[in-house]
Amino acid sequence: MMTTDTKSSHHGFVLQGDFCTHVLQSYKERQETIRCSKRVSFTLPATVRTSCHGIPIVNIGSTRDDTIVTVREDGLVCCWSPELKPMQTRHLFTEVPANTKSKWASDFTVMTEYNKLVVATGDREIQLYELSTLEPYCQISALDTVPLTVDYSHMGADKCCILYGDTEGCVTIIIISSVADTLRVWNKLPKVEDVPNIVMDNAVLSPDVTFVRWKVHQDWVTQVRYFQSFQAVVSSSNEESSSLVIGCALPLTDAEQQLIEIREACYEGKIKKVQLSWTPQQRASCDQRVFSIYKGVKAFDLCQKHSLLVTGGMDRLIRMWNPHFSGKATGVLKGHSAPIVYLKVSSEDGQIFSVSTDNTVKVWDIQDQCCLIIVDQKANRIHGDISACLYSPALRSLYIAADCIAVLSQKIRPQLHSRLTVSHNEPVTCCGYSREFRQVVSCSEGSVVKVWDFDTARQVFEFGGTNGLSAFTCMTFDPKGRRLITGGRNGCLKIWNFNNGQCLKTLKKDAAVCNEVCDCVFLQVHSNHYVMSVGRDRRIDIYPDLPEDHHHVQKPQPSWQDDLKNGHKGDILCAVQCPPSLLATSSYDGEVIVWNMVSGRIKCRFVSPVLTGQKNAEGWDISVPSIIFLKNSKLHQFSSATALLSSGASGCINLWSVLGGQKFVGSFKASRFQQKIIKMAKTDGETLLYAADRIGYVYLYNMEKFVATQEDFGAEIFWRAHTGRITGYVKYQPSFSAVLGNRKGGVELRL
Repeated sequence: MMTTDTKSSHHGFVLQGDFCTHVLQSYKERQETIRCSKRVSFTLPATVRTSCHGIPIVNIGSTRDDTIVTVREDGLVCCWSPELKPMQTRHLFTEVPANTKSKWASDFTVMTEYNKLVVATGDREIQLYELSTLEPYCQISALDTVPLTVDYSHMGADKCCILYGDTEGCVTIIIISSVADTLRVWNKLPKVEDVPNIVMDNAVLSPDVTFVRWKVHQDWVTQVRYFQSFQAVVSSSNEESSSLVIGCALPLTDAEQQLIEIREACYEGKIKKVQLSWTPQQRASCDQRVFSIYKGVKAFDLCQKHSLLVTGGMDRLIRMWNPHFSGKATGVLKGHSAPIVYLKVSSEDGQIFSVSTDNTVKVWDIQDQCCLIIVDQKANRIHGDISACLYSPALRSLYIAADCIAVLSQKIRPQLHSRLTVSHNEPVTCCGYSREFRQVVSCSEGSVVKVWDFDTARQVFEFGGTNGLSAFTCMTFDPKGRRLITGGRNGCLKIWNFNNGQCLKTLKKDAAVCNEVCDCVFLQVHSNHYVMSVGRDRRIDIYPDLPEDHHHVQKPQPSWQDDLKNGHKGDILCAVQCPPSLLATSSYDGEVIVWNMVSGRIKCRFVSPVLTGQKNAEGWDISVPSIIFLKNSKLHQFSSATALLSSGASGCINLWSVLGGQKFVGSFKASRFQQKIIKMAKTDGETLLYAADRIGYVYLYNMEKFVATQEDFGAEIFWRAHTGRITGYVKYQPSFSAVLGNRKGGVELRL
């Protein structure tokens, strides 16, 4: 349904301009709601550990138990906890003679299923180490070229794939069957430099090893990966004609015959020796897809869930592709001001993480193709040239190696009980229920308003949260439940159409500095309607509700003279109306004043009994944060059918007779733990009273059973609604007992 603040809407029709404004505003705010729900934040600055000493880290990996592994170019392996606490270090390469060139690592990967570390070296070797001890296990040597980038993939059934890209633009694939047995055989071979060694020419003679070398690029390979979900090898380079290629791992035509020709097979019990050819093969055009990208590709990632390929490079653009079509990118993400060196698709969250050479981290939403957060070098405090990155979806952390190793951890919202919905990131200050729309509305200190469907408990809308809005402190609805009125810490009131987030009107005083609004009430006196607010300026401000007044800012009526001369001396905390013409207000100094709204004069005033003869007593919390009128002919303790209840000291509720005698009737201890009663609410029949105390307990009382002389007036039932202070408690509705908000950001519906 649509609500507007125009005169035409009260005559049963809506102007076309108003309708268009409503639709556009609704769309805008709903999009903002979706954007806010995807918001990402990191703990800043990054956690930094110095370990590089000027030697770059070639890569970062993780193990099955979330241990972070880094390998430096000089062969130093470091194992870290997820929080980057050092766990284990070791130099992989043994000391070499002074006249011999030192060995260096070009890349590494982790064989998770076999607990092995795979290291590619500048000596044209692929070395395997035990991951638990970092002891050398075996190595494949005498490769034809230097492996620049290496990857590993488990292919199931004790089968794996090790592949690497080199300086000649070739991708070499080594598929090993019966992996455990094959590695054990290699582990028993003669050692070279204390490492069991097998040359590549001999390794491919094994019937369990398949070797293929593809000519893919015309320049160095920058990254290579095998994706088991696509059963494809993806490689990239900096040259434009074949910047990225998605191709088959093995020839798809007459594969068995070709494999027989490039490996030694057993034939009638004799060994048939075949000379290994390092001459690379060319894939057939039907066996690969070539992507031509301006200035080439330095980083990429592939996601099966979203059928998405993302690429980035020197042109500072992130391109999104359908991996099955190489003609044109489906989207381009702009925003980086330096070349992109790392990309990762988080399929679970529908996000893309990107890192550029200026140490800027960005997170993008896949669906909306928009940037969710930017963390620049000034914020993350990561310095130096980036040499490696790793995003761990399990840890929700991004690890970056530059002059040091650093981690950016996402802020994770705490998990509560399954029956609870985390409504806000900030404390909930107030909430209410609209019968018209069967919706719950909650407000927070972060100036965010959220609308919830009562029947499904799902959020349907959200608005606010902008820098120009003050924190909300209180709220109410108009009598029809169609407009929302909020009060803020800046002393202003705002009237909202909470279905589309449009601010219909702002109510504020002319004062240069306005104090916080503590409570607001929608009043009806005869046929006139008003919005009233009270707060820390100790005055009652009344604003006529005039929908036909199209001024966006409205000033209050002149203050009552009795309010100026004889009103509250302390901050006014609460206000409540007793139709047709009574108004009660309570203050921080423990005073309750009942007003005649027609004349603007004080009818009577009450002071908590605890103050009698103890005005200078210390330690008493004499504030009155909640008051309520009860109008029930069955309240026999009162000379009239109208009673006023106010929260007192030490968890008590005081009862006052307003119309008959204007006197104190009695009190009872509402809180079993002697905690201040913060909020009170009543049923539609004004028989049952709900009271909520400071530590989160809610008590239900049948006021028809109240006897002034009774010392112990027990609750019908009580329960612990929240573990923190309750900040909102609305009038009882036929279908549920209360809407509760707390200081921990939660909203709870009690059925």
